[in-house]
Amino acid sequence: MSPERLRGARDVRALIGMTSPAARAMVTLYAAASALMAVMSREGVVAFWPIAVALLVVVLGAVALIRVPGDPIPLGHSVALAATGPAACTLVLGVLPVPIASPLQLWPLGAVTAIYAFLAVRGRTGFAWLGMLATIAVCVVWSTTTGQGAAYGLAMSVINVAPLLMSTFFAFTLRPAARKIFALRDQTTRRAAAEAADSAILEERDRQLRRLDELARPILEHIAAGEPLDEDQRIACGLLEAHLRDSVRAPALSDPGVVAAARGARARGVEVILLDDGAMDGAAPDARRRFLGSVTDVLSGTEKGAVTVRVLPPGRAAMATILTSTPQGVRRTEFGPDGDAVTRSGRPDEERATRP
Repeated sequence: MSPERLRGARDVRALIGMTSPAARAMVTLYAAASALMAVMSREGVVAFWPIAVALLVVVLGAVALIRVPGDPIPLGHSVALAATGPAACTLVLGVLPVPIASPLQLWPLGAVTAIYAFLAVRGRTGFAWLGMLATIAVCVVWSTTTGQGAAYGLAMSVINVAPLLMSTFFAFTLRPAARKIFALRDQTTRRAAAEAADSAILEERDRQLRRLDELARPILEHIAAGEPLDEDQRIACGLLEAHLRDSVRAPALSDPGVVAAARGARARGVEVILLDDGAMDGAAPDARRRFLGSVTDVLSGTEKGAVTVRVLPPGRAAMATILTSTPQGVRRTEFGPDGDAVTRSGRPDEERATRP
């Protein structure tokens, strides 16, 4: 599993349904209820725009709670969410009449309490409590400066500590259980990956055994019967041995075209060596196709001598090389990661002889 998917699998939002359509519906209802209370409690309000800004602040905070990934929620977002309470209350309390005309005018207190409750569940309990304490402080300062006394501000805001306290206990219970659930998920994922790898190995082994049985059984049965081998059968044995060796030493070159061309070249007496050190494992399909086509062409066009095809180790500038040694000379061709030939070299006398 990729790191991004692993982090997503460990996000507590998914465990409690905060990424579900139901969660988005709840945030929509939350925004609608907050807007309704803000509009319905305008009696005696000096100016409405601070209330509109406060409404925007709490709605954005609720959206961030369900949209921002990570567990715990990232630090920058935690600070911003903790600041929603004092910011919204400062904006709203500054334009309310004294005394307030309706308890609904204190709607920001309930709105930010919900944000802090889920902030604690998202793993930032400390920031949730800092935000709540700052909100209470704003209420106390407002009630004191408006001549209502500090006790009034404390009484109207401290009641919201109870829901936050319950969410804190819920978070302390949920999060350890979530860690165990995530650990079990990781264990299950690793076990499934291991089982899939084992299954792939067994399937490949069975495929190779079936292929070996198909190729080698006729000759082995002929030998087991005690019948002598004629020249053609000896040649067939040699070609089969070379093919089996190629399938072990150069699996990336086990292309039908390459296999047929290598068999034909060996039948003509050409020495063919195929090696695979892994650089083609991550090659693009087009690059593989171009390179394998070049290998097929070289093997098909060589009548005498030797051909060595090597897929280089990963990390090299070149992906593979083809070395041909014929009566006309030695030629070395390098192929880049795109499967195209990038450099060619040969004997100086050969190069002079081929110049126009």
